[in-house]
Amino acid sequence: MHEWLAFVSEYAILLIDAIALVVIVFGTLQAALAVVRAMFSAYDGPQRRAIWLNYARWLIAGLTFQLAADIIETSITTDWEAIARVAVIAVIRTFLNYFLERDLSEVREVQAASKAERPAGPAG
Repeated sequence: MHEWLAFVSEYAILLIDAIALVVIVFGTLQAALAVVRAMFSAYDGPQRRAIWLNYARWLIAGLTFQLAADIIETSITTDWEAIARVAVIAVIRTFLNYFLERDLSEVREVQAASKAERPAGPAG
């Protein structure tokens, strides 16, 4: 039974890591294209921030998938050195995810405050 679970887990880890790779690559390409467009357009501050916010969302999604793969990997690893390595990687990814989420929240708060401070347009 243990061998079967280890076998399935290894393929699940590969699949989840592949999904993370696709998510991160797609988000990176999307952000790169948006940055190139912004360089040749009259994008203002909020539009440029939106590019980075969107990119951060893709990175958070990718990191979350990678963390899921790490959790599965720790469940089948028997070597303490490998467990420690995976645990350190998981902690690093968790901190990256935390700080990205915190930055996103701060930007959302700033955007909400700036929208609230804008005077209402003419009623028409």
